[in-house]
Amino acid sequence: MRVIGTAGHVDHGKSTLIEALTGIHPDRLKEEQAREMTIELGFAWLTLPNGEQVGIVDVPGHRDFIENMLAGIGGIDAALLIIAADEGIMPQTKEHLAILDLLGISSALIVLTKTDLASDLSWLELLETDIRQALNHTALKDSPIIKVSAKNKTGLNSLISNLQSLLENKPHRPNLHRPRLPIDRVFSMSGFGTVVTGTLSDGELRVGDEIEILPSGLKGRIRGLQTHKKKEEVASAGSRTAVNISGIETDSIQRGDVLVHPNQYQATRRIDAKLNLLKDISNSVKHGDEVKFFVGASEGVATLRLLGTEELKAGETGWIQLELRESILAVCGDKYILRRPSPSETLGGGIVVDHQPKGRHKRFDENILRSLESLSHGSPAEVLLEATSALGIASIKEVKAKSRLDAEQFEKAFEELISNQQIILLEGNKNLDSLISSASEFEKTKAKFLELVGDYHKQYRLRSGIPKEELKNKIKLPAKTFNIILNFLITNHELRITDTVSKPEHKIKFDEQEQLQIQKLKRKLEENPYATPSVKECQAEVGEEILNALIESDELIAVSPDVLFRKKDFDEMVEKIKLHIKHNGQITLAEVRDIFSTTRKYAQALLEYLDSIQITVRKEDARVLK
Repeated sequence: MRVIGTAGHVDHGKSTLIEALTGIHPDRLKEEQAREMTIELGFAWLTLPNGEQVGIVDVPGHRDFIENMLAGIGGIDAALLIIAADEGIMPQTKEHLAILDLLGISSALIVLTKTDLASDLSWLELLETDIRQALNHTALKDSPIIKVSAKNKTGLNSLISNLQSLLENKPHRPNLHRPRLPIDRVFSMSGFGTVVTGTLSDGELRVGDEIEILPSGLKGRIRGLQTHKKKEEVASAGSRTAVNISGIETDSIQRGDVLVHPNQYQATRRIDAKLNLLKDISNSVKHGDEVKFFVGASEGVATLRLLGTEELKAGETGWIQLELRESILAVCGDKYILRRPSPSETLGGGIVVDHQPKGRHKRFDENILRSLESLSHGSPAEVLLEATSALGIASIKEVKAKSRLDAEQFEKAFEELISNQQIILLEGNKNLDSLISSASEFEKTKAKFLELVGDYHKQYRLRSGIPKEELKNKIKLPAKTFNIILNFLITNHELRITDTVSKPEHKIKFDEQEQLQIQKLKRKLEENPYATPSVKECQAEVGEEILNALIESDELIAVSPDVLFRKKDFDEMVEKIKLHIKHNGQITLAEVRDIFSTTRKYAQALLEYLDSIQITVRKEDARVLK
């Protein structure tokens, strides 16, 4: 199923032609019918001789309603540029032609209407010459010119035949299985409730589907679907679709909102794009200008940030970043139009190359400009690599969405980049939630991990490593991402983890002076191994850092905040306690005190520690083996 749109100057017979072709007059409003002038978008449909159904969007031709025209023209497959034979090319003909060209709509028929009012063949020949000159530098330069008269019903068969041929030779849109319905009409029907219409792209909608309206985030469910007033269970990409929604009130939705499946798209207030300015605009555009931004069926106000320049003149092309006043939904590859708010005029348009940039770009950063160029013109692998780099570390699902590649292109490009090690798979599988990173971005992240751990070793050389939580706080990554990268580095032997995170080559080394202090402490511990000096006394002897290093390296065992033993003495005490329990079935605190000729303080601290490491367990006033 395809959708075509009309374009052309006011009163050139667009709506009359649609009625002659389809039997449906697209003007819905009483005011439109009274004034015989289209104000809002109108809709009709026809079935071609080959059986294909075609939806038709009829747009206003008057300059006062150009922004209504933009709400309907973005989703079409082909255009009918309509020019009245009695007037020829007029101002809105030129503006509509420019808009079609900016939106990349290259499939079109030029329909010369009202030929019954121009009986002079030489006039028609002259008119055709003018039209060819106007089309000469546009995407429509080779479009056929079809002469018709809706009044006399002449030329209609030729128009339908040419339209069928045009659409047969145009490839269908790729199905990305992520439906988007830019909403161009919202209304309520008695007994049904909220209904929205639009041209469906990128996937299918089914009765019963849960849906989300962006940017509001409201959720509902599809009660019914219609295409050309015929009930459907499934609406396919490329069709004019009416969706009956339950769970959302009509006044909560407006034209320009987008109906999607939940959690597949995210609204944005910042967009990177390529801008092509029209050659006949009244003034150049400057950094910081306020503009109107049109994409899909939506309209927003944005601040224009020019990248790499302070000003773009008529006919020039450049890179821009738009800061939108309100959130909208747009994705990479979408075509857009910019207009000047006052005095009102179409400035230009182009293609969205990044719909979720990480932040405000440095305006004269050459790396940013090169990245945008790759996103705009690169091969699928280059586009995917740039999308991955732009996101930093992200899921395969997020990268796929940002790249806007179809399934086959994505799969081939992804495998190529993995094979060439330009993309790093940070987990052992390839499901959509698995994290990946470009090799260059991952090297930066890895270097940050290693630098932080290395700096910690330099600052605290007598510690085994940096606590994991401290490293996570310093690295400032989401917990899941942090853990996956840390595990990746550990698996690849670039870091190790015990109670702390360290480099594999890191070892605690004491200098000569520290060795002397340690020997002096050990002699004191040896003098009374089962009633050792307190932790504070030991700290006074060697300092807190050295004492902690001895504990971390298991040379000393801290059984409580105030009691520690040499490892050799501790092991001996444990063996004697185990042996006593095996012979006697249990051991009491008093027995421990007597065996080692120590005090209750040391015996209790030792037994509570053995309980904590599950060597013993308390049973009434005694301990048994765990």
